[in-house]
Amino acid sequence: MSAQSVQSLTEEVKKHFTWSIFMGLLSAALGVFLIIYPLATTIMTTVLLGWALIFVGLTQLIFALHSQTVGNYYLKVLLSVLYGICGIWLAFFPVASMPALTGILGTLLLIQAAIQTATALQLRPVDGWGWFQADAVTSLLLSILILARWPFNSIGGITSLFGIAVLVGGISRIMIALKIRSGIINVDHVVQRAA
Repeated sequence: MSAQSVQSLTEEVKKHFTWSIFMGLLSAALGVFLIIYPLATTIMTTVLLGWALIFVGLTQLIFALHSQTVGNYYLKVLLSVLYGICGIWLAFFPVASMPALTGILGTLLLIQAAIQTATALQLRPVDGWGWFQADAVTSLLLSILILARWPFNSIGGITSLFGIAVLVGGISRIMIALKIRSGIINVDHVVQRAA
């Protein structure tokens, strides 16, 4: 690799470093918010998801009205009605909807843990790979805690557990960005000495 291509790579990493740190801090702050206000966050998320599904149902209905064939028309109307019913249930009955949302969050953390483990194993020789693995282990443990209590303890505490996962993910991203930046700075110094 030439000195010029190494220098352009280091400049590219330096540009993205600030963005990576910002996203890590934002994730960590959201995690803290989820931990501090678990019930309010769960209700807000459920209501927001409900309204999003209501709007998806309306757009599906509009697509159905513009459908050219009878078979597609009925399927699209049925789909729009299902989206609408789910959306109305989530938006207007958020506390009753929390068990379903809790199951989805637990499953999401389980999938995230698997993806992060695969990423960590691929990066294993690279300095800082352990942060991916720590994030994966945290997501796995929290997923187990959430799904073990589900559906009986679905209000409030589950959001706190999910908040811990988001907080650890944000901290991991900050640490990974710092590791990458320190490695690039070391490479940059070596290239400058060699030039």
